[in-house]
Amino acid sequence: MELNASVEGVVGISAEERAEEQKLIRRLQMMMNMVMQVIAQDASLSVDDAAQMIADSRKAALAMFPGKELAYDLIWRPRFQRLMRERFRIM
Repeated sequence: MELNASVEGVVGISAEERAEEQKLIRRLQMMMNMVMQVIAQDASLSVDDAAQMIADSRKAALAMFPGKELAYDLIWRPRFQRLMRERFRIM
């Protein structure tokens, strides 16, 4: 038990905090995957609607993980750009 306490002190994150962060990450991945699926599969979706969905998903991601704009830009932005290029032949 003391070893866990000292490891948590060095790392600075408890098992509960780690579990909560993993839960948020899974929720974010699910949300982003759903947005990507709707954009890819909904034939009636306009370019503007798709772009708004992407903007809204970015806002939601940054609300879940404040200050992680760079991570979003490195991980999710290229995926959405590729999807928009494939779906609408733009961006």
